[in-house]
Amino acid sequence: MKRIARNRSVLRPAMAFAAFGLMLGVGTPALTQTVTAASLVDRAEVEDLLTRYYNNFGKAGGGQFGAFYTDDAEMVLGKMSYKGIAAIEGAYKGLANADIPQHKSFAFNILMTNPLIVIHGSTATARLLFTEVVVDKQGDTPRLLTQGKEFDNLVKVKGQWRISRRQILGAEQGPPADWKE
Repeated sequence: MKRIARNRSVLRPAMAFAAFGLMLGVGTPALTQTVTAASLVDRAEVEDLLTRYYNNFGKAGGGQFGAFYTDDAEMVLGKMSYKGIAAIEGAYKGLANADIPQHKSFAFNILMTNPLIVIHGSTATARLLFTEVVVDKQGDTPRLLTQGKEFDNLVKVKGQWRISRRQILGAEQGPPADWKE
């Protein structure tokens, strides 16, 4: 009996790993991609880029958003479009002076969830949900300010991932009409 119990403890993780591997080969196009060590590194680099991007919000000196974009990038916020790094940085500078709840709060954070990152060699797509959370005064319960969806096209420039097009939509909206993963 001890031998069977010992074998089961070895088999369970192996079976779980095999089941996970099977899941990678079934389903949506993102799941049927060939996974290589290089594509996993690229995926991690894209996710890190997006995490660092969102970490800049609400932080002192966090206005270095242009470094995340290609020179000819476009940022689309609803019906507004900003083309090129200078225009994108200008949009953020405009927000820095706006009378918005994020500036009046004790703490402001953005949660980045459900990232779906698809690598296509030297280009990639990323879609995710973002949720803005504020704490009005120290000790207050955090509250949700807004939630939305982000759809990014990325390109590798001199070995570094950069955003070439970023589209921000409301949480209730589907992908943009021209979106392709």
